[in-house]
Amino acid sequence: MENAPHILVADDDPEIASLLRETLGREGFAVECALDGAQALDSFRRTAASDTPFDLVILDIMMPRMNGFETCQAIRRLSDDVPVLFLSAKDEESDQVIGFALGADDYVTKPFKSRELIARIRARLRRQATSHADAPSSLLTVGNLEIDLLRHAAFLHDEALSLTPKEFGLLHALMLEPGCPVSTKRLFETVWNEPYNTSDSNTVMVHIRRLRKKLAKVDSRCSHIETVFGVGYRIPDSPVGPSATQERHG
Repeated sequence: MENAPHILVADDDPEIASLLRETLGREGFAVECALDGAQALDSFRRTAASDTPFDLVILDIMMPRMNGFETCQAIRRLSDDVPVLFLSAKDEESDQVIGFALGADDYVTKPFKSRELIARIRARLRRQATSHADAPSSLLTVGNLEIDLLRHAAFLHDEALSLTPKEFGLLHALMLEPGCPVSTKRLFETVWNEPYNTSDSNTVMVHIRRLRKKLAKVDSRCSHIETVFGVGYRIPDSPVGPSATQERHG
């Protein structure tokens, strides 16, 4: 099943999860099942930076630990474009409105017809493939740093970096403007998507420090992220040696 679309199914009913795995598997999909929202989110995070990220997510709503709505919100914070389809016995219009408002792409009610579900899945995957084909390159490169936005993967000297979503977001924001300082305020509001308070500078500083450590594990000879005192941070056009400013100001 090499290159088969990778689908994540989250449903707390083992029989339905098993049925979906079998039904979608017969159609050539690679399926991974989770029995609650928290488990689904863990699986999504684990595969996000791998060679086989999920191409589509199917969520039940009423699940333990983390319901489908909460899971959808969390997934949307990690990925803006992976298709999310709700498959739920909750057939009230208000539930569907909430689902779409949280970023879902489709909503199917139980009991469902397998052929209809498969048709909707294939339609979503086709739209996703078309949008990616029409989009500009997902690769962004600055010096020996490279990120792949579609795969949510980052590399230094072609070595993969294990970054959290926030670290990836910070690296992306800085690489969009190489050589230019990006303010702490703009970094926070871009990556955390929340209004900035002065105390949030510490949050950004801690994440930048962790990101620097991960970069240094691959290449400790260069300063890949510089601190611009009183402003924020920048990625130099070309790596430079370690600076005293970086050490003093985190």
